[in-house]
Amino acid sequence: MQIKNLVVASSLLITTLAIPNSAVAQKPGIPGKFDFYVLTLSWSPDHCARNGNRDPQQCSPGRKYGFVLHGLWPQYQKGYPANCSTEKLPSLVKEKFRGLFPSEKLYNHEWEKHGTCSGQKPNEYLALSRELKYSLVIPTAYKSPEKPFRTTVKNLKIAFLSANKKFTANSIAPYCSDSGRFLQEVFFCYSKDGKAGICSEEILRRSQKSCGQDSFLVRNVR
Repeated sequence: MQIKNLVVASSLLITTLAIPNSAVAQKPGIPGKFDFYVLTLSWSPDHCARNGNRDPQQCSPGRKYGFVLHGLWPQYQKGYPANCSTEKLPSLVKEKFRGLFPSEKLYNHEWEKHGTCSGQKPNEYLALSRELKYSLVIPTAYKSPEKPFRTTVKNLKIAFLSANKKFTANSIAPYCSDSGRFLQEVFFCYSKDGKAGICSEEILRRSQKSCGQDSFLVRNVR
């Protein structure tokens, strides 16, 4: 009985750790039934510092990735839909958008978990993902820093707002790893038609909690 309880407890711990920053998924989702999008850009140096041995395609020496596309996620005001249909991502569509994600494994994962909830066909969903990703201007300090630097939630937002006039402070939500010590990723919120929007109170609250220290470190690109 003790062994069984230990296995159950371990399973619960893994499930808890796997919950993404945005919120707990609400299942089942209905394609096209959501409130807004989050474009999530991960800071690759942080991902590779924690997962490099398990992700050689993204983290091999010389890749020199900074911000990379994690995904375009339909959201509710509280929580988000996931795995809304069993439609698969065709290989030809994946090939058309080669280079959009930093690793091959993200294509199918992001489409199956998030893209199926968009109400769009695979080609449309990836086209919108690409459009939003490349229309976002990355501030100079974050393009390819040779040395790590410290910043704050306020200053990160100021940098992105200066480079992207369409956003407001509540359009942007950074998240941190290791109890707020390192920049992990940044959420950019958009309306369902791809216009700059406002993040939910839930996302903004989680952001403040995630990056709750006075400042955090932005790892350098390698």
